[in-house]
Amino acid sequence: MYLSVQETAEYLSMDETKLSALVLQGRIRAIHDGEQYLINKAQFTSHFEQVEKYRLMIEDYLNEPIPEDIDVKDED
Repeated sequence: MYLSVQETAEYLSMDETKLSALVLQGRIRAIHDGEQYLINKAQFTSHFEQVEKYRLMIEDYLNEPIPEDIDVKDED
C-alpha cells in the first residue's frame, strides 16, 4: 500500500517537511509518479516490530527484582 508524503507523515507522527527531506536524501525509499512521491507503508513494519521488541526487553529488565548482595553480612 502506497501513501503520499502527507499520509506517511501522519502515520509516522512526524513533520511533513522532515519526511520530505528524508525522501529527497534517499533515507526513505519512495517512487515519484510525476506529481508526488509515494512511499510504501510496508517498509516501516520491521522498524515498528523492532521498537516493540526492544520496549518489551527494557520493560522486562526494569521489572526484574534486584538480587540480594551475597557479600552483605548481618552484623547485629
